[in-house]
Amino acid sequence: MIKNIISLILLIVSVGLSLSHGWGSLNYKKNPESLKMMSQLGLAEWTMPVFGISAILVGILLLLPKTFFIGNLLNALSVVFIMAFALRAGNYGIALIEIPFVAIPLLLIWLKYPFQN
Repeated sequence: MIKNIISLILLIVSVGLSLSHGWGSLNYKKNPESLKMMSQLGLAEWTMPVFGISAILVGILLLLPKTFFIGNLLNALSVVFIMAFALRAGNYGIALIEIPFVAIPLLLIWLKYPFQN
């Protein structure tokens, strides 16, 4: 029971973060800080909508029991990609900040989908 509650809380947080980051990436022109950070990581401006669409897709995949594992896998991979780009750019702060965010999908995979019997 406790495991399901923890899984549900992490699922809500993960879906919320995915949708929030996705929406923010699609509206990057209104938020120049986001574009500045991506350019510091060595990513082009055209990658912002790609990250936005993929983040929203991951958020939707997390909600469905059959795609829960794939959604968490893609979520963890996207965080690892950001960490790798940050390390390549020499921005160790971003890479360190992303560590808890790579742990959430891995923990969710271990806890499993909260509404399955």
